[in-house]
Amino acid sequence: MAAVTLKDVAERAGVSIKTVSNVVRDAPKVSPATRERVMRAVRELGYRPNPSARRLRTGRSGLIALAVPELTIPYFAELAHHIRTQATALGLTVLIEETLKDPAEELRLATGVGASLLDGVILSPLHVTTTELAPVADAFPLVLLGERSYERDHVVSDHVLIDNVAAARDATAHLAGLGRTRLAAIGADRKGSATSRQRLEGFQLALHAAGLPFDPRLAPPVAEFDRGNGLLAMRSLLELPAGLRPDAVFCFSDLLAIGAQRAVHEAGLSIPGDIALAGIDGSQEGLYSTPSLTTVVPDKAAIASLAVRCLAARIRSQEPLPFEVHVAPHRLEVRESTVEQRRPLSP
Repeated sequence: MAAVTLKDVAERAGVSIKTVSNVVRDAPKVSPATRERVMRAVRELGYRPNPSARRLRTGRSGLIALAVPELTIPYFAELAHHIRTQATALGLTVLIEETLKDPAEELRLATGVGASLLDGVILSPLHVTTTELAPVADAFPLVLLGERSYERDHVVSDHVLIDNVAAARDATAHLAGLGRTRLAAIGADRKGSATSRQRLEGFQLALHAAGLPFDPRLAPPVAEFDRGNGLLAMRSLLELPAGLRPDAVFCFSDLLAIGAQRAVHEAGLSIPGDIALAGIDGSQEGLYSTPSLTTVVPDKAAIASLAVRCLAARIRSQEPLPFEVHVAPHRLEVRESTVEQRRPLSP
C-alpha cells in the first residue's frame, strides 16, 4: 500500500498542501476550524510524517531526547510523562534515555556526540560540569534539569530547576512549626551532590529561624536518594540515645521518606505521633502510602513546559540565544505524616 502523502491529506481536507504542512508542523496562523479539518483527515487516512523528508527539507528531524539517571525513580517517570505531553503539543517526538548515573554517558548526551538524528537533548545530570560543557555550549541544543552547582554568571546552558534551598526550608519550617524540637535530615553528603548541599542549607536555615540547633548527628549521610538508604538512615537515628532521638525528620526525597517510614514502623513507633516525617518530590507513591506523606511538590508540568519550550526555541532559532535559568514553582502539600487527618483520599 502506497504511503499517504501531504497531497492526499490536502485533497481530503479541501485545503492546500502548504496548509497541511503548517498544521503538521504546528505552525501559527492556521484557524482552529481549518486545523481540526486537517487533523481529521490525518486521522482518517492514517498519515504519518516522513522524518527523512522533513530532515532534508528543514535540517531537523523533530526528534529530541530526554536523559534521566533512572526511570525506576517515580519523580523521573512522572516528569518524563509531562515532557512527552509538552513535546507532542509542539510536534516533537521524545526518545527517553537512562544515563544510569554514568558521567561519560551524561557528557555524551549533553554534547550531542553520536546523536546525529537528535535535534536536541533535555538532560537531568548528576556529574557533568560547566567546565566540560563550556567548550561545546553553542554547538548543540541542550537544556539541563535539576542539579546546579554554579552561580548565575557561569551559566553555559539553559537550565530549569526548583529552588532547592527554599523547598527544604519550607518543609523544615513546617516541622518546626508543629512544635517539634529535635529535627533530623536524611539525605546529606550524597556523593558531593549539589542538590544534597542545597537542601541541607535550607534545612539549616529553617532551624536557625526557629531558634533550633543543628546537630550533625541528626544528619546521617546517604549514598543515594532511595528507599534502602532512607531505611538505613532512619534506623541509625532511632538507635541514638532517647534524649537525642528525633521527633521530626525531613528527607531529601520521597523515596528516602518511604524507606524511613518502614524503619519507624519496624521500631513500633507511630507517624506522626512519635515522629513527624516530610519528603520532597510530590510523587504518587507518597500520596498512597500509609500514612500519606507530607511533601514538597515541584510543579512538574511547569518544569516540562519550560524545558521543552526552551529547547524548541533553541532548535528553531537561526541565531545564538542567551542562556537562561528558569526556576519552576513548588508548594508544600501537608498530609498525614505530619498532621493527624483521617479523611478519604482524593486522587
